[in-house]
Amino acid sequence: MDSVRAPRTHNKSDWKRTDWVTDFVAAISNDKYFRWFDSGDVYSVKLAWKIYQVMAATPNCQHWLPTRMYKFAKFAKVFEAMENLSNVVVRYSSDSIHGGLIDGECTSTIVPHADSETTGTICEAYARKGKCADCRACWDKEVSVIAYPQHGRKMAKVAIKLAS
Repeated sequence: MDSVRAPRTHNKSDWKRTDWVTDFVAAISNDKYFRWFDSGDVYSVKLAWKIYQVMAATPNCQHWLPTRMYKFAKFAKVFEAMENLSNVVVRYSSDSIHGGLIDGECTSTIVPHADSETTGTICEAYARKGKCADCRACWDKEVSVIAYPQHGRKMAKVAIKLAS
């Protein structure tokens, strides 16, 4: 757990540095695709505006920001600014683990299985050992819903609890 906790602790203070935006832009300037937050979320409006600055300064990089913070009005302005950038998809995540959908142009949900019925595009990364490979659906503004099959120990515990 320390291998996860230590970087999170570092990141929580690192973004507050004056040079964070400049350093981040330099770090991803050659990337074609970038996913924000493989775990966690934008917990601060100040952080969100710094992320926006990075996105705006890297127009040749496609950014995907999955988030549940859309539920809080204080994030509306910054998410709208991000969504207006042609290289950014802010994908609002549903709290559902049964494929429940939410309103929005670009959203995501969790479904029980990869073969679950859904109106969305099923993420196939878990059939490829967690790798996207050449799939870029999450970064595509034309893909309205991404459905992620449940995975991981925590989701397995939730599924068992709900089944009993």
